[in-house]
Amino acid sequence: MAAESRRDGVRSSLLWDVLREVASARMADTGRTALDIVDVGGGTGGLAVPFASLGHNVTVVDPSPDALAAAQRRAAEAGARLAAVQGEAASLDGVVGAAAADLVICHNVLEYVDSPADAMAAIARVLRPRATVSVLASNAVAAVLHRALAGRFAEARLLLLARGGDSPEPPGLGGKPFPPNPLGPLDPPRRFTLAGLTALIDGAGLHAGQAHGVRIFSGLVPAALVDGDPGSAEALRALEAAAAGTPPLRDIAAQLHILGHR
Repeated sequence: MAAESRRDGVRSSLLWDVLREVASARMADTGRTALDIVDVGGGTGGLAVPFASLGHNVTVVDPSPDALAAAQRRAAEAGARLAAVQGEAASLDGVVGAAAADLVICHNVLEYVDSPADAMAAIARVLRPRATVSVLASNAVAAVLHRALAGRFAEARLLLLARGGDSPEPPGLGGKPFPPNPLGPLDPPRRFTLAGLTALIDGAGLHAGQAHGVRIFSGLVPAALVDGDPGSAEALRALEAAAAGTPPLRDIAAQLHILGHR
């Protein structure tokens, strides 16, 4: 558990650093000190509450009323305020309004929605001119690699050969998401390549920008290496940060993070 906590911290710190830079650039561009931020599928508010604590106007949109209630409790404990609205990614513009956001956070959502293309199109309609969406999704390539390294060779081969999905790009590891549950009840049910996420963003009329790999090494190194040395978590964080934007290491990360701009 301690190792998993440290690894989650590595992931969170990298994403937070990138999003803080995005928010700072947007504030400089608009001259405003408080941005309108929408966290779609934001769950219990892991990113929404820190942004609300900085004084931004944050709306969490999630289909789960329990998750929304937890986000509001979390915000109250932090002395922050945020709006919590029940809704789906594909109807986001109907929930928060068109051209309503300076930043949309869409993390760990596209794997589960009925149509990633519809969800991204709705997000694009919510963004204001020169605004940004932050997309985080599970990596199809990493799923194959992790299973092979764990000795689950048959599963790795099935994932590698899987075809399908509902995105417009070419099939398989060339860019198209894997079909839902190619091995049965997998979590998440859909994964993406960097080319696939880029195509979804571009297909929604946005411009795909900076891309990062999240958890390149932390899902591969033995837990004992993280638990045994108090300084190892910081060393791992520094290594992840250095490699996050460097292909091909970026492209084998457990999760892919990419910014899309209106």
